[in-house]
Amino acid sequence: MDWDHVWTDALLSDLPFKVELDQWGQIVMNPMKVRHVLMRNIISDQLKQVIAGYGKTLQCLPVMTPENVKMPDVVWFSPERYEQMMHSEISPIMPEVCVEVLAPGENVERLLHKKDLYLRGGAVEFWLCDDTGKLSFYDDLDVLEYSRLIPAFPHRVEPD
Repeated sequence: MDWDHVWTDALLSDLPFKVELDQWGQIVMNPMKVRHVLMRNIISDQLKQVIAGYGKTLQCLPVMTPENVKMPDVVWFSPERYEQMMHSEISPIMPEVCVEVLAPGENVERLLHKKDLYLRGGAVEFWLCDDTGKLSFYDDLDVLEYSRLIPAFPHRVEPD
């Protein structure tokens, strides 16, 4: 299956799942719980505050990876990269920052695999939020003590 079929299929459009494609074109769906959505929104909102209007913060944006289409929970684009992708159905340009929130049914190894895909595809950093709200930051070489792109971003987020 390809992405055109996924996003135009009426049966898939209203599912309460994050829908992605694996390397074989098979649909991968992850159920969303309220806490996952809250954490995603909090990260997005805090990121918007910290960057103070520079670039764009988006949620669940389809991006083309070396494997297939994935949808990071939150992404941040510089204005330059945003301009290059804003008219695309699937972003051919990887955002500088890709964030994944650990969801029910997901394991850390799978998200670290996605980290590798995002970084190989051109992301500068990958952030992983665990189920307690603690964030880990990565670049293509190692685990980072903090985000080098957005150093003011907190190491923990909490739902209101």
